[in-house]
Amino acid sequence: MTACNYIIAVDWGTSHLRAFLCQVNADKTLTSKEEANSLGVNKVVDSFEKTLLDCIEPWVKQHGKLPIYMMGQIGSSIGWKETEYLPCPTKLGNIPSKCTNFVCAGHQISIVPGLSCRLKNDNYDVMRGEELQVLGWLQLSPENFSNTHLVCLPGTHTKWVLINNGSIELFKTAMTGELFDLLTNHSILIKKNHAVFDEVSFQKGADFTLKSELGSFTHGLFSVRSKQLFGELNDSQAYSYLSGLLIGSDVRAAMNAEEWQSADLSEVTIIGAPHLSQQFSQVLNMHGIKTNICKVTDMTLLGFNAVYQQIVALSSSNH
Repeated sequence: MTACNYIIAVDWGTSHLRAFLCQVNADKTLTSKEEANSLGVNKVVDSFEKTLLDCIEPWVKQHGKLPIYMMGQIGSSIGWKETEYLPCPTKLGNIPSKCTNFVCAGHQISIVPGLSCRLKNDNYDVMRGEELQVLGWLQLSPENFSNTHLVCLPGTHTKWVLINNGSIELFKTAMTGELFDLLTNHSILIKKNHAVFDEVSFQKGADFTLKSELGSFTHGLFSVRSKQLFGELNDSQAYSYLSGLLIGSDVRAAMNAEEWQSADLSEVTIIGAPHLSQQFSQVLNMHGIKTNICKVTDMTLLGFNAVYQQIVALSSSNH
């Protein structure tokens, strides 16, 4: 591998593309210098190649052709180049040797593989992108590589990841964010999509779900409508109440999962956007679970940092 002062790290999900220009330090660690954004995989109009090259054009003009490392849905069946799923349990150090590599417009591109697992109910689950953020979290402390941990990555498809001695044992996906988007934009429950967050209504929605009978989720959803009809919620409050109801259902299912015992967990680590992470933390706290929130951008960059160092080491050992 030729020495390079910079690389580009790309988190390319369904909704957004986030690219980071990273300086390669003398010890092969990465320092993020600039960030650029563009369209997610589902929103690309022209082509993946043009979308990427347009996004990073200022950096290429300044630094020339650079290695590019990508993760997320860009490596899925709806993305640019489909990468394999590494079966769990797996050590995240296995990731670099399984990257999909190709050249585009003079740039050497590597796409990180995803992960798959098979749960006790025989259902399969998959992830793309979140595995790199978990890898980043592992770098925070040697303690993260020992014992059992549960990491929550809230988003369009929330992931609950069980880690045992530095290895991802399994994970479970909840379509919480996508359901919220569908119900706020394409159902009778929300008349106006309000961005104003109402804390009290959010807590009421979460509390409603946490205390409901098992299996009453679809019945409980209609309370978003009925509470508006009888003046208990206005438009903005209904939006926050629905958010609480959905996140409450997500958390309750996770805390009752047969794959792990919530009583054995000292805390749950949350990696996500600030507001959403705080919402999940609040509901977990209502459930009696301590939480530790990590910034998603920091964990993403730490994950890229770990993968880059492993690729450099792998390349050196092969020469």
